[in-house]
Amino acid sequence: MIKSMTGFGRMEIQDESHKFTIELKTVNHRYLDISVRLPRQLGFFDTAVRNYLKKHLLRGKVDVYIYYEDYSAQKVLLKYNQELAQQYLDYFRRMERELGVPNDITLSSLARLPEVFVMEEQGRDEDSLWKLLEQGLAKAVEGVTISREREGAHLKEDIRHKLSSLEEKVAVIERRSPQLLSAYREKLEEKVRELAQDTQIEDSRIAAEVVLYADKICSDEETVRLKSHIQNMAQVLEEEGGVGRKLDFLAQEMNRESNTILSKANDLEISNIAIELKTEIEKIREQIQNIE
Repeated sequence: MIKSMTGFGRMEIQDESHKFTIELKTVNHRYLDISVRLPRQLGFFDTAVRNYLKKHLLRGKVDVYIYYEDYSAQKVLLKYNQELAQQYLDYFRRMERELGVPNDITLSSLARLPEVFVMEEQGRDEDSLWKLLEQGLAKAVEGVTISREREGAHLKEDIRHKLSSLEEKVAVIERRSPQLLSAYREKLEEKVRELAQDTQIEDSRIAAEVVLYADKICSDEETVRLKSHIQNMAQVLEEEGGVGRKLDFLAQEMNRESNTILSKANDLEISNIAIELKTEIEKIREQIQNIE
């Protein structure tokens, strides 16, 4: 199914102690570009979040916003650093001996020295947190996928409509080309008769001149290739997975053929149609830029 690269998904998930709010926003981009915004205390999940999204998204600029709330009672331990306290005390006694200053250190003042007592927060259960976050990511990705598929369906329908318009224009060029050659032959015969004042003209010479003219203006090869590209693009639209790059390549080839048709055109009607072809193909390319 065709997917747009524009989508949005939001999910809230929680257990008895934790809550995650996850928002995913995606827009078109040539490659997959993921930007993750996590609370500072959960920064260690950055790589895991990126790896998860890489498995489910192929292209696009992806912005991930993750908000975290902890409802659990914070378990904090008070830790006494006996070794460091002893070192402080030893240095005070040494200073007393060397400087001759009375040692007035008290237990309370010793306890206030840096790192003698420290508050330690108990470690989080990262495995259970990740399981909860992963479930939220899955739901958020599901929401993004649904919105991208919905938008992709609109893009697909629009492109198919434009492809039908291209086929009609190519058919007009194919019908017009033989008429140009026939008209050119008549004008050529008339001009030769006027110059030579002779009604006896060798058909072979006229035919040879018409062939040379046809080589200059004939766009049969271009219209055949253009029709082939149109049919291929219609088939690719029915394929599964990421087809954006393939469609973009076909659009470039279609534009190349329309440029050649325009450069060969020696007729106002064909020139106008070739310009319309180029305009329609450019519109298709703009739509394709947003397909995954």
